Amino acid sequence: MTSRELDAAGICDPDLRAAYARCRVLNARHGKTYFLATRLLPPERRPAVHALYGFARWADDIVDSLGCGHTRGDRARQLALLEARLARGLKEGHSTEPVVHALADTARRHAIDHRHFTDFMAAMRSDLDVTDYATYADLRAYMHGSAAVIGLQMLPVLGTVVPRAEAAPHAAALGVAFQLTNFLRDVGEDLDRGRVYLPADLLAAHGADRELLLWSRRTGRGDRRITEALRAAEDLTRGVYREAAPGIAMLEPLARPCIRTAYVLYGGILDAIAEDGYAVVHRRAVVPLRRRLTVAGDGLLRVLRARTAAGAAPPRPEPAAPCPPAAVVPEEAG
Repeated sequence: MTSRELDAAGICDPDLRAAYARCRVLNARHGKTYFLATRLLPPERRPAVHALYGFARWADDIVDSLGCGHTRGDRARQLALLEARLARGLKEGHSTEPVVHALADTARRHAIDHRHFTDFMAAMRSDLDVTDYATYADLRAYMHGSAAVIGLQMLPVLGTVVPRAEAAPHAAALGVAFQLTNFLRDVGEDLDRGRVYLPADLLAAHGADRELLLWSRRTGRGDRRITEALRAAEDLTRGVYREAAPGIAMLEPLARPCIRTAYVLYGGILDAIAEDGYAVVHRRAVVPLRRRLTVAGDGLLRVLRARTAAGAAPPRPEPAAPCPPAAVVPEEAG
């Protein structure tokens, strides 16, 4: 429950508790796979993850708010306002905007490098105008800010058993792997937004391009060249997962089941795409609920084993004193 998580994290101020609760709702509503994995973390670490995800989700929603009367100028103004609130919130440690308030508190508590947030916002700004990428190198440069820094933000929250700098490249790679998976899953939806995240050089290597993708989306017809390009993108993405894999063992034991579960669940999206015949131009591939629950169940067993082992080890210091009962706020739905 939200109150238990906030109590465990020592988050007692009512406004701050409400801010974190708002982020949790965003995570539960929009990041179902990620939220499921987050439930495997110790309660005191979950609010920070919700804050990081909630902020990223909010910024991404601004960029993607096509239609509904939102012009490019509208989105640019909203993003600039968010960036100004972020800069002030990080500097002052609080904000009147709930999501920024929770993020600023998380950054302070876990000493997260503010450059990760600056790089993220730069990537969001580029999404206002950049609609495709000529090369995979160009795409990786974009994904440093849009995905790799998310993994780097998470490291101080999760904790490591090695120097953080040693684990950082793997954490960054995992963020990139997750985003590449989302790009593959969402090819059709991104086309509707005017974007193609599959690099042009990868498409061209298989005789495909933006126009062929648009034709396929418009007509509902498949094409061998598109299938081959998507299969190549899947292979590339699996290679990034292999880059990320060694980092799981570098995390603190109690955090490993969460990240391992996310790793397997997101990798399962690639499996679903392949099993559906690489039809992502026309429909989103979905991991069956039974498979997701099986993976989550395995994660839960890993959590129980890790907690048992931790109980035999010297206890980790509590993050903060418990909150007094008066600080409890109603839990939001989700």
